[in-house]
Amino acid sequence: MRFIRIEIFLFFFLILISCSQKKSTPALIENSKEIIVHIPEFKFGINLDSFRYETHKIKWGQNFSDILSRHGLSNKKIYDASLAIKPFFNLKKLKNGNFFTLFYKHNNSKPSFFVYETSVYDYLVCSLDESVEASITKRKITYKEKKIEGKINSSLYLSFDDLNYPIELVNKMVDIFAWQIDFFRINPGDHYEILYTEEIIDSVVVGISNVKAARFTHNEKDFYAFSYNQGLGNDYFDENGKSLRKTFLRSPLNFYRISSRYRKKRFHPVLKRYRDHLGTDYAAPRGTPIMTVADGKIIEARYGRNNGYFVKVKHNNIYSTQYLHMSKFAKGIKPGKNVRQGDIIGYVGSTGLATGPHVCYRFWRNGKQVDPYKQNDLPDGEPILAQHLSAYNYVKEKYLKILDG
Repeated sequence: MRFIRIEIFLFFFLILISCSQKKSTPALIENSKEIIVHIPEFKFGINLDSFRYETHKIKWGQNFSDILSRHGLSNKKIYDASLAIKPFFNLKKLKNGNFFTLFYKHNNSKPSFFVYETSVYDYLVCSLDESVEASITKRKITYKEKKIEGKINSSLYLSFDDLNYPIELVNKMVDIFAWQIDFFRINPGDHYEILYTEEIIDSVVVGISNVKAARFTHNEKDFYAFSYNQGLGNDYFDENGKSLRKTFLRSPLNFYRISSRYRKKRFHPVLKRYRDHLGTDYAAPRGTPIMTVADGKIIEARYGRNNGYFVKVKHNNIYSTQYLHMSKFAKGIKPGKNVRQGDIIGYVGSTGLATGPHVCYRFWRNGKQVDPYKQNDLPDGEPILAQHLSAYNYVKEKYLKILDG
């Protein structure tokens, strides 16, 4: 009986608590208030609660002074702004057609900030009120790994274009497999898989950070490339750890079309007679950068009646290369200067005996001019070192699973 009484007591006690809670609930609801939190909006780091903005396109011939004077700023203010910007950006590089943004305080007709996007990765901000200051701000980049694949019907470029893949990847693939695959002679049915890293700013893909791995199947043979850094920067290696890079680049240009190959008895378009053509002509737009294909020392950099502006580089006691018909030399290029593979030594032109903009690339081996595309025994880059082999194989297997997936 004692236990029954206790249970009855607890039963009624719980009912009373429950009723009390139900009665108090409406009071809590009546007394509650909705809290609204204002989150300010920013553009280029400037609070839009305090400023309005206008975006304009730079017109042909318009300079920094023109832009600010048109918006009511004094010559003194423009001069001060130019001095503030000078350590960060060359105002002569403002490009026709690019955009700039001016920020105004509300009810103020003169801008308080000038903003110019120097690239997709950063922008210049200059304050124009009492204190004139400038700075470069780098945008936050996020990275995303992505895999693509495709099949060749006519060319690698058209395959990428048809599938809306980044055309930038075409150039990277050509560079990576430059000595393994002649992309001018790939066949319908060849196919590829590429693993790469996208650069993303404000949810927009703005570039490609790097290619991590790739497989290109040409004539039913697989060619592999795996990115790995063994202390000297990222390089590419095949499935056996052999470097894909030769001591020499495949071409002195990044973007080109071979307009004439090395051959005997070519009809010369200027002289109108047959003569040996002991070089490879790469047609490209005037001003395209020309790179030295390997480390070496410049032994000639001058103008010749036939060759136009040209540079000759001695790489070692066996190999030398020459680059003809330049529009001009790169800054600092002169005999005696040491250069590294990929350094820009000049720009495409048509000086000398030339009918259009191109570079004639000549290759010497043991003092004799030869066809660079037939030099199959050029020294390779350094393979995966023994102390890195285990780590490289781990990375390779990880990438292979993704390419196969």
